[in-house]
Amino acid sequence: MAVTLVLPRKTGTHYSEALMLTLIHAPHSRSTRIISLLKELDALADVEVRSVDIQRMGQAFDGDARNPHPEGKVPLLIHDGVEIWESPAIILYLTDLYAHRKLGAAIGDKDRGRYLSWLSWYGGVVEPVLLLGAAEISHPYVHATFRGPQQLHERLAKALADQPYLMGEHYTAADLLLHSPFAWFPDSAPQDPAVQAWIKRCGERPSLQFAAEYDAALAA
Repeated sequence: MAVTLVLPRKTGTHYSEALMLTLIHAPHSRSTRIISLLKELDALADVEVRSVDIQRMGQAFDGDARNPHPEGKVPLLIHDGVEIWESPAIILYLTDLYAHRKLGAAIGDKDRGRYLSWLSWYGGVVEPVLLLGAAEISHPYVHATFRGPQQLHERLAKALADQPYLMGEHYTAADLLLHSPFAWFPDSAPQDPAVQAWIKRCGERPSLQFAAEYDAALAA
């Protein structure tokens, strides 16, 4: 059972009275970046993290009854009994919930649409292109729908040509999400110098080191 926490949390000009947040997490998985985000948001104390087992590549797996995700995946965020799944949705939800930390773009911010677009581009283009490439799957339908690695690399290179982060001068959760596959699989990363420098900057965030140590302790 998640614990209700009374928090002095400011959102805009209002204070929230309580949160009930639970993160379903597996070490060294897609949910690791949510641990990083919670660290960036200074929100880990507000969240009950439940560690579960998940399907790993090449391993037999019969499921984990502790995981309420209908597909047995992570991450899954539960807020007051409501489930939020898929990393971009969880990241948007948390950066809105902790808008005062300025890791996203709040409703009414002129950059809100661009922020939403980067988060959506990850799930709608980046992961499909990288996974299909790793599986060596090529088909006209695939290219027509998602394009390919070259277009992905060019898009990032253009976005980072004259600014350090995707949204401009400041690091946001869009950078956390979009750089993550290249941290896991550096061979898939664009070789453009600006993109490589961005990956390095993002990878040096203390929150990533924290998440790595957090997962190592869980997996021990």
